[in-house]
Amino acid sequence: MEKLSNPRKTIEVIQKYQFDFQKKFGQNFLIDSHVLDKIISAAKITKDDFVLEIGPGIGTLTQYLAEAARWVTAVEIDRNLIPILQETLGEYSNVSILNQDILKTDIGALAQEYNQGRPIKVVANLPYYITTPILMELLENRLPVDSITVMVQKEVAQRMQAGPGTKDYGALSLAVQYYAKPSLSANVPPNCFMPRPAVGSAVIHLEIYREPPVKVEDEKLLFSLIRASFNQRRKTLVNSLNNASNLEFQKEEIAEALESMGISGQVRGEALTLEQFGALADVLSGLRKRR
Repeated sequence: MEKLSNPRKTIEVIQKYQFDFQKKFGQNFLIDSHVLDKIISAAKITKDDFVLEIGPGIGTLTQYLAEAARWVTAVEIDRNLIPILQETLGEYSNVSILNQDILKTDIGALAQEYNQGRPIKVVANLPYYITTPILMELLENRLPVDSITVMVQKEVAQRMQAGPGTKDYGALSLAVQYYAKPSLSANVPPNCFMPRPAVGSAVIHLEIYREPPVKVEDEKLLFSLIRASFNQRRKTLVNSLNNASNLEFQKEEIAEALESMGISGQVRGEALTLEQFGALADVLSGLRKRR
């Protein structure tokens, strides 16, 4: 079959099945072979790899993955796309299709079935409205995942790799960087999709850490501090943490903890590095234990 990266072929398939794009699923199909090649390259796919693809659409990227990988399992939530995928991927003997919600899919079981439990590679053109929940599900649950290569809204990609003191730096930056090393692989303009999205996109590669770069006694407390500090990002860190309903520390305790680290009580959360948030979490965790 002719590749779906040819816009004419994509239109032909869509018309044949009278497919209606579903806004609720954020459907935008890639129609640029150069971008597809960049995704395969960024994901470092080899013939030894089992790849989990999230949101294959009509199978455009899946075709490229199938040619590069040992096996591909494509998880698609829209049941209207399943008969299309069965046709467009019919020539590939190393592809399985699951009509499921990725947030309800047992990824560990897939790794066991297709990859002997070894870490897998995830590749996705994610719907923008659900990018963060899917990424955090993959990262937080310590799944057997080696890397994640995703197409996301450009603004989200910038936030994932932003550093302290920048406007894009926030809770998402710290969460991603705690679990993985992010690297921007390509910027993708709207004309590379059908239909065209209203915003620019980017391919970002996340290399999952075997161990987090920061060791903390209480991971849950670390992320509570991070979320609270950016919920009111224009306030000082002391005030943001003091105002958080799920944190029991007094204003004076937070100020003293920062002072013990050599940090001013007037600092804002956006100025702290991941390492400093980790150190603050450990100081406050120690305080909690002494009570």
